[in-house]
Amino acid sequence: MNKSIKSVEAVLAPPDTHMVGDGFMVHNFFPTYQIIGERGMSPFFLMDYNAKWIIPPYEHQRGVGPHPHRGFETVTIAYRGSVAHNDSAGNSGVIGEGDVQWMTAGSGVLHKEYHEKEFSRKGGVFQVVQLWLNLPGQFKMTAPKYQAIVNKDMPKHYLEDGVSCVELIAGEYEGKKGPAFTFTPVNVFNARLKKGASADFSFDKNYNSGLLVLEGGVNINENSFAPEDHFVLFRHDGNDFRLEATSNCVVLILSGEPINEPIASRGPFVMNYEAELKQAYDDYRDGKFGYLAD
Repeated sequence: MNKSIKSVEAVLAPPDTHMVGDGFMVHNFFPTYQIIGERGMSPFFLMDYNAKWIIPPYEHQRGVGPHPHRGFETVTIAYRGSVAHNDSAGNSGVIGEGDVQWMTAGSGVLHKEYHEKEFSRKGGVFQVVQLWLNLPGQFKMTAPKYQAIVNKDMPKHYLEDGVSCVELIAGEYEGKKGPAFTFTPVNVFNARLKKGASADFSFDKNYNSGLLVLEGGVNINENSFAPEDHFVLFRHDGNDFRLEATSNCVVLILSGEPINEPIASRGPFVMNYEAELKQAYDDYRDGKFGYLAD
């Protein structure tokens, strides 16, 4: 095999689901899976995947009540359905189908997220990914902020069939650049491929890289197959890989430069050291994250 090829280390089936609040039924691919947990997917710290779930109509907006974050970013990508959110700084909004909310928790924020009101009232198919993206120590106490990235603002590179495309959320692909500001080099793409279409990708072999198949199935480098709802972890043995759609598919592609710093994590905080974790809990108990009603 050509030495530039980035080969597949593992194709991972979705772990058992667990509930986050009463509105998100998620598979946690990492850090749950030992093969990922041992070496990590830094700068990606966590992936919660709410696979397709048919939500019946509810008057009550299901979701997660007020909770704090510090030291990292959350990236919420809505594939089906829509998510509403509020925070202790007075920010609020809706993540519509195909859209992304990139929240820098930084020094600390209280946050809640739940099914958007109209979606709750009607019900429907719900499918969402949330990533936790670690911040380097020098940026962990940066001021909180939001990047609302709507689908129409995502650059799209169309493939030879004129229909299949790669959507850029963050990073660069074929001369186009995603709209998200990132503190470290990160690539976050959606490949939307029609059956038979193929797309080539190249990331530094030292980056941690993986992909999640949200719909359909893909062949990787012509010798590995990943079906729907499976995660693919790549080795660090090359730069390049090819995806070929065996059916119409949607694939979330992740690659980023590792943050080679200590990690101290507990609950909703991701810091470098235990003393910083203790300070985060103290600040939360002392009301320094503000106030947010249920």
